[in-house]
Amino acid sequence: MNSLTLAAVSCGALYLGYLLYARVIARLWDFQPDRPTPATETPDGVDYIPARHWTMLFGHHFASIAGVAPVVGPVLACAAWGWLPTVLWVVIGSIFLGAVHDFSSLMASLRARGRSIADLAESHLGHRVRIVFGGFLWLTLILVVAVFARFGAMTLTDEPRVVIPTFGVIVVAVLLGLMMYRWGFPQWLATVIGLVLLAGLLVIGYYVRVPLPWDRPHNVMVWTIVLLIYAYVASITPVNLLLQPRDYLSTFVLYIGLIVGYTGLVLTRPAIQAPPMVSFTTVQGHLWPMLFVVVACGAISGFHCLVASGTTAKQLAREGDAPRIGYGAMIVEAALAVLAIVAVTAGLRWNTGPEPLVAVLKTEGAPSPLIVFAKGYAVLTEPIFRNPSLGVLVAITVLKTFIMTTLDSATRITRYIGEELFGEGLGIAFLRNRFIATLIIVALAFYLALGPWQTVWPVFGSANQLIAALALLVLSVVLWRRRKPVIYTLIPFVFMLVTTLGALVINGWNFIAARKIALAAISAALLLLALVMVVDSLLAVLRQRRESPS
Repeated sequence: MNSLTLAAVSCGALYLGYLLYARVIARLWDFQPDRPTPATETPDGVDYIPARHWTMLFGHHFASIAGVAPVVGPVLACAAWGWLPTVLWVVIGSIFLGAVHDFSSLMASLRARGRSIADLAESHLGHRVRIVFGGFLWLTLILVVAVFARFGAMTLTDEPRVVIPTFGVIVVAVLLGLMMYRWGFPQWLATVIGLVLLAGLLVIGYYVRVPLPWDRPHNVMVWTIVLLIYAYVASITPVNLLLQPRDYLSTFVLYIGLIVGYTGLVLTRPAIQAPPMVSFTTVQGHLWPMLFVVVACGAISGFHCLVASGTTAKQLAREGDAPRIGYGAMIVEAALAVLAIVAVTAGLRWNTGPEPLVAVLKTEGAPSPLIVFAKGYAVLTEPIFRNPSLGVLVAITVLKTFIMTTLDSATRITRYIGEELFGEGLGIAFLRNRFIATLIIVALAFYLALGPWQTVWPVFGSANQLIAALALLVLSVVLWRRRKPVIYTLIPFVFMLVTTLGALVINGWNFIAARKIALAAISAALLLLALVMVVDSLLAVLRQRRESPS
């Protein structure tokens, strides 16, 4: 099959989903473009800060939710099961599950003065559900921080040319924030200056490598420590000085990367080398349920609801921008996942079968899936860059900027949840201190990041997708209490719940057999917390029906 045909059909379906299905979901939440938002009604100068323009907030939201998962997951899934089930799940899942989950989380938070999805769980389902859900979210987000810190460290080790652009963009972002929020620069001028400086960093990085002097495992460990230190500092910094402008700038990097990638695809139009279907059962397990958790953010991600209700809802300046941010960002992320699928299945040679990519799944010393994607991307963009090495650098730079955004956004949101859960909910006074709460998060993430990423990734995927299922449960209850149709969120909830519980059981059993006790314990804890929350939620709904039959 021709790769351009696959990409055109997939992206066309995604665009139609945005045009048509987003309107259906907007009506569920009584969408009113001119309604005031929490950011404009209760600004506080730290978290509730109206974005200067919707593009600023789209940049923050998209950069926070994208990360590297929509690339890593599809790469692993194509290698394990084939490109056909992977691309079907990305397109169908993003339109009917992922984007609905993200947009609904944002709208529900806007209707509740910017409160998080965990707070909504308490309001509608009771305090115990809030505590259980908060514990589940806190534990899962530590996995998110660990996974992205590890991937970032592997990428900095494998491609030392991205070191300068990766850390230089932090300085440029702070400068951009000062220009726009403190010094009164016009947005267009500040943006142009930021992009010129970013291009300069890319040029410097191309010629100046910054490798560490030790062997690969020690280099990965050092970079993991550096990235977690960054996450600590960035997560306690006011959003408009680093997080918002950095994410805004990073999104321009992705726009350029996507445009160049798809333009290269139009010019090269390579045939797909990989088989559409490898096998129903592979080294990664059965296609169901494992494909649906391995792909993770490419189709639906629980982390997105935490961004939508945790930071985005507190920065939205007008409700009219909610569909393009809440629903549209998920569609763009799916387009990135489609590009990743095309890059590794058409850009790379599979003439000996899928073993070259399967090796990435099994060998700790092999290049990360990001490097695999970058090599395929370089083949697609060769008519543009002329130099495959430059294409690899551009691809890695695009992805590396999003690792940083996900790292500090996830750390910040974990701090919010930890302060609410342990400091306020359980009365542990010292955990109300953001410095101590964040230090504990970073320390636990570092411990988990020391393990092999191939082991941690399925746990992250299962936990992440289970957050999505539980968030859809909360959103269904919110809609039910507002006397709105719940079918649009309830069916995705049931599918994701059954799928992710099955994946956690399979993973837990495999960890016990392999004597990986820590990961088996995490899987068991996540499974138990999820079951408790589902049971308590159903009991709460039944209790509310008895108290108010109408």
